Amino acid sequence: MAVAFCDLVQPYVKGIHPYIPGKPVSELQRELGLESITKLASNENPLGASLRAIQAIRDELEDISRYPDGEAYALKQRLARFVGLNSDQVAVGNGSNELLELVARVFAGPDDEVIYSQYGFAVYPISTQIVGATGVEVPAVNWGHDLDAMLAAITDKTKLIYIANPNNPTGTFFSKQQWEAFISKVPENIVVVLDEAYLEYAASLLDTEQSFNGVDYLKQYPNLLISRTFSKAYGLASLRIGYMLGNSEIIGYINQVREPFNVNQFAQVAARYALDDQAFVMEAVKVNKVGMRQITDALNELKIEYIASVGNFVCVDLGTKALEINQQLLEAGVIVRPLANYGMSQYLRVSIGTQVENAHFLDALKQILKEE
Repeated sequence: MAVAFCDLVQPYVKGIHPYIPGKPVSELQRELGLESITKLASNENPLGASLRAIQAIRDELEDISRYPDGEAYALKQRLARFVGLNSDQVAVGNGSNELLELVARVFAGPDDEVIYSQYGFAVYPISTQIVGATGVEVPAVNWGHDLDAMLAAITDKTKLIYIANPNNPTGTFFSKQQWEAFISKVPENIVVVLDEAYLEYAASLLDTEQSFNGVDYLKQYPNLLISRTFSKAYGLASLRIGYMLGNSEIIGYINQVREPFNVNQFAQVAARYALDDQAFVMEAVKVNKVGMRQITDALNELKIEYIASVGNFVCVDLGTKALEINQQLLEAGVIVRPLANYGMSQYLRVSIGTQVENAHFLDALKQILKEE
């Protein structure tokens, strides 16, 4: 008699809906045979990556047969100097996704609760389910975090809270004042993960009084962890490299459960050189700010509503025809991101590209709307 493997799988694993990435260019080329394609689906850096980082990878190719530094010593030293912490307060991961999951593995399990926001990053509930914990999704307000409601959701079973600033996929942001009111009320035995994947973009789109750097709060709140990535402003998405900051004890536990050699050598070296090229990051942020204005001005002219964003993307409200329009955009060679899996079926998320890429999207959208 054949084994029913589904009966062997842990119940909480069965309910996991895997993360759905943006459609790759190669897939659309195979489907429709298009040569000219604009991908605005995955919040990637339209400028690519720092030339210093690319050259650093080339220089490492001869040692491709060697294992990477399992401790990522040089990268952690460089990151520590960059953020003003000690190296034992830094963990690196295979993208920030891995680190977000590792936190759940360290602190949560069956009978525990993990709090996150409605319309929050899909990895938060997935990480929660992987360890068998109970996810507590707090309803959003204006597509963003309701920090007061998240505080109210805390129980004796709460072990972990995930929050993102700016939030993905909505691009919403909570202010320094809101953050300080929130973190000061979280019990010290609950770990808070502040996901700052889009920090560089937000800093250029917000007033100084509104923005803040999570690192500034680590000394005061030892239960706080900061998650960041090299995939966005630094343009190293294909290398999968992220990092986490916190007090040395918690970071030590995260390092206990991570896989050996979890960050490859090319990613480690590229990240170090990318950090040294802040001029590239500043140019990427500048291009994003101009591109955000280009797209939102056009949407305003078309009288199409969208969620105000301080990331490198914007969610466009196309109502009940969102999926139909998404398909028409694909046929026009433009890849954006449907958000039905986030419970936002009327929205398409559009990453900010170069001015030419943004124009391709806008021209295609205008033509689609004109034909309706």
